[in-house]
Amino acid sequence: MAKGQQIMCSVNSCHYWKSGNQCDANSIMVTADSFAASAPDTIDAPQASTLSATPTQNCQETCCKTFVHKGSGKEGMDSVMKS
Repeated sequence: MAKGQQIMCSVNSCHYWKSGNQCDANSIMVTADSFAASAPDTIDAPQASTLSATPTQNCQETCCKTFVHKGSGKEGMDSVMKS
C-alpha cells in the first residue's frame, strides 16, 4: 500500500483484520459482486492487473475479494500476506 495509506475494514472474522478496524493485508482487491461470485478464491490482488474492469453503479455492488475467514486454513492461498 502507498505510504500513509490506510484500508479500513470492520469484518473482524477476516484473517487480515486487525485492531482498530484496519486491514492488514499487503494488497487487496475490490471488485464487483458479480465478478467475485463467479471467480475462484485464488483470484485476488496479485492478478488484478490482468483482469478486465468491473464497473458498478454504487458501493452496494462491490466487495473486497481479499477476505479469508480467520482459522479457515486458506490463509495465503491467494498469494496475499499480512503486512
